[in-house]
Amino acid sequence: MEFNIETLVRENIRLMAPYSSARHEFAGEASIFLDANENSIGSPIPPLRLERGLELAHRSISVGGGEALRPLNRYPDPLQTTLKQKLSEIKGLPPQNIFLGNGSDEAIDLLFRIFCEPKHDTAIIFPPTYGMYEVCAAMNDVRLKKIPLTEEYQLNMDAIEEAIDPHTKLIFICSPNNPTGNSIRRGDIEILLNNFDGLIVIDEAYINYARQRTFIPELSTYPNLVILQTLSKAWGLAGLRLGMAFAAGPVINYLNKVKYPYNINTATQQLALEALDNINTVNEWIITTVEQREWLTEQLLALPLTKIVYPSDANFVLVKMAGAKKIYDYLCTKGIIVRDRSRIILCDNCLRITIGTPEENKLIIKTLKTYEQ
Repeated sequence: MEFNIETLVRENIRLMAPYSSARHEFAGEASIFLDANENSIGSPIPPLRLERGLELAHRSISVGGGEALRPLNRYPDPLQTTLKQKLSEIKGLPPQNIFLGNGSDEAIDLLFRIFCEPKHDTAIIFPPTYGMYEVCAAMNDVRLKKIPLTEEYQLNMDAIEEAIDPHTKLIFICSPNNPTGNSIRRGDIEILLNNFDGLIVIDEAYINYARQRTFIPELSTYPNLVILQTLSKAWGLAGLRLGMAFAAGPVINYLNKVKYPYNINTATQQLALEALDNINTVNEWIITTVEQREWLTEQLLALPLTKIVYPSDANFVLVKMAGAKKIYDYLCTKGIIVRDRSRIILCDNCLRITIGTPEENKLIIKTLKTYEQ
């Protein structure tokens, strides 16, 4: 009998398009990575080495009087008690309103699993936006309603009102938005919070770079609000894959109920605690990145290739350029990787460029000046 694995795979999994990063799309040699919106300056903890891992394996540490972190022959704290206490002090809300996941992607996936009946319920997203909302919806067999942003990259409130129906359980709003970089108007989000009886999920991965303040203080007002943040961006911990969700107690309880028992490993908990002691350094890096964002914007606008540099509240800029795909290919030949967004809605001929170090930013401008159309 011939074995055919395709007959065993769920249809929604077989048909779904997986998430694709620039690192998936580029397989060559590169020296400058301005594609993934990482903190280009660095990380508040040094690179991991084998001897440091062995040291972690044989010690227990008590931080702030909390539960001692376990050596690596023991399972980690399943509720990350000590780490949540530290985050509680920084974020200004109780630990019971914090969920920690393997990246924000884990929380996104769990929200679909908890609140949406497969093939029955719906969720709403606003393209162009973060691709994992669509991936997680497909994995969970939940139909998405896609309502494009306006030409100004803001919510189309009339279209949202028409799209919401009794089966709509989740609305995902990325603010500042990826890949456009702008913040969504606060007043529009508040209108939805006050009138939608499902969950509003605000993805604030880039909030540290924004002029607009976080929605965390509004959690006490809106029981249907979920806020996603991450340590992958401003905190420079993309390699740890640690995401955060902030919500009312009942939402957090359900997230904890369905997550894997030990979803955040001991090394990640310990390294995150060490990094969180460096908040002043991280704040200095944020200031530097915002200053470099303004400098890079000015330099890009001075290039004949550039049509528009869209206003950004993130650690990247979206740039409309003449012949963006050819420029992307040219930069790749020079070892500089950015993100080509030309093929997605409302981003025709656009490149997304992560803010690099001052040296990297100068180099990409110098390289673009050598491009010949």
